[in-house]
Amino acid sequence: MLHRVAVLGGGPGGLYAARLLKLARPGTEVVVHEQGAPDETFGFGVGLAARTQRRLEEADPATLRDILAGSYAHDMRMRVGAREAGMSVSSLVAVGRADLLSVLQRHAEDAGVKLEFGVRRTADELDADLVIAADGVGSATRSASPEAFGAEVEPGTGWYLWAGTDVALDHALFAPERTEHGVFVTHAYPYAPDRSTFLVETDEATWRMAGFEATTAATPFDASDVAALEYLSDVFAPHLGGHRLIGNRTRWLQFRTVRCARWHDGRTVLLGDAAHTAHYSVGSGTKLAMEDAIALVSALDTGDDLDAALTAYTGARRPAVGRIQDIAERSRRWWDTFPERLELPVEQLLVAYMSRSGNVPLDRFATGSPEVVHAALEQWSGEEPGGDSLAEWVLARPWRPSTPGQEPVAGNNAVGPRGFDSRVVADDPDALDATVLDVGTDARPAGSEAVVEDAVRRGETLTGCVWLTGGDDRSSLLTRLEVAERLRRRTDALVVVAGPDELRADLADGLVADRAHLVALRGRRSDGGRAR
Repeated sequence: MLHRVAVLGGGPGGLYAARLLKLARPGTEVVVHEQGAPDETFGFGVGLAARTQRRLEEADPATLRDILAGSYAHDMRMRVGAREAGMSVSSLVAVGRADLLSVLQRHAEDAGVKLEFGVRRTADELDADLVIAADGVGSATRSASPEAFGAEVEPGTGWYLWAGTDVALDHALFAPERTEHGVFVTHAYPYAPDRSTFLVETDEATWRMAGFEATTAATPFDASDVAALEYLSDVFAPHLGGHRLIGNRTRWLQFRTVRCARWHDGRTVLLGDAAHTAHYSVGSGTKLAMEDAIALVSALDTGDDLDAALTAYTGARRPAVGRIQDIAERSRRWWDTFPERLELPVEQLLVAYMSRSGNVPLDRFATGSPEVVHAALEQWSGEEPGGDSLAEWVLARPWRPSTPGQEPVAGNNAVGPRGFDSRVVADDPDALDATVLDVGTDARPAGSEAVVEDAVRRGETLTGCVWLTGGDDRSSLLTRLEVAERLRRRTDALVVVAGPDELRADLADGLVADRAHLVALRGRRSDGGRAR
């Protein structure tokens, strides 16, 4: 029986869990302990996709109604220089983080939750039957017992900062800008009539060249990197319409991926970023925390055995969280190498973006954004696309030395004077005098940066035709396509990716995104593909 429940952390996940728990168990004392002030928060806007809205509607329609009342809908654009392409995502809304917390605080108190602000608490000192640790990516609860939770924290290689601007952009925007130091990329979106989130990221070499190693070291934890804000305001001036970037504890950070083998220990359970993180490029931090809260309260309703309930919560949430983390990890690696793709036409780049994690196949993307996909396919092939299946149309395209954007390196004997009659070659590396590079089988669904980098290092020493092979599972194929893309852009080799016939749609997506020159289908007989 739960008489007292303590929640550590007054972010969206903690507040939402507290309200739902109090509504489900009116007789239970629920207290949220937040070390900050009630009107003090960091960050700018928070995005909520349609699926998340549906889940919040099912769990607590009154709270969602007030959240949406202060939200801001937008679509999306990718802009590279003067080139722009976009798609409608009208079901995606954003709300200011401060406004979101205000709604959640009010609804928690209305349900009878007690909110305590301005005092730092630890799980050990709290007199409670259950402690919900929703204390963020830097969770003091998790850090105090890393072995108990089997915690792993993996830092990324790039650098990013969260900034804002005092104008509502017309659209959510992905835009790179070249500088004398390197490339900076923004992910920006409006969340109020006079506000937008403006996240900026870059690679470590550019970050150092621009002098940000020094400004990062000199910026106090609770302050903003003013030098970075001024520099980036100038860099992104073409997108700001005369406005400047503003900060709120804005400083350069490296993203930390948190994974925990166990989400609970005794009476303490982790929730949200304390238990798991997913890269910001898939916009899932708040979503995951609030959906965790729904699942936790549901599991606690199953009986009075606390350990069984917390085990059920983990079992219910881990598959969905793991899937998002896998998508996010591939997305992070794609963005870390984003500057290598800037020569692509913007529509083709947008297709590459949508397929970066293997989550949105070409045919599905074409259903919602046919103009973008049509233009991308024409840019890639030099032909008008057609047919019932775009994936099959892609695989059947010939590859000629005259294909726009696909010209093979002069003198590459593997290509031959006429190229290929289709993008599918026989499953026979010897026929192309290819060097086989075995990338192996992924140990986890998202693969790993170490595996990708090791394979790229080996591949960069090869010339002529490089034939990428490995496990037949989908994860291993997606990792091969990542390796292929880096080799495709960094070497003069003809790059072929081999994979099982049942994953032909993934191989077709890889071709359109310029991740490989050609593909080979295992378990299927090819009628051609020899260089002519």
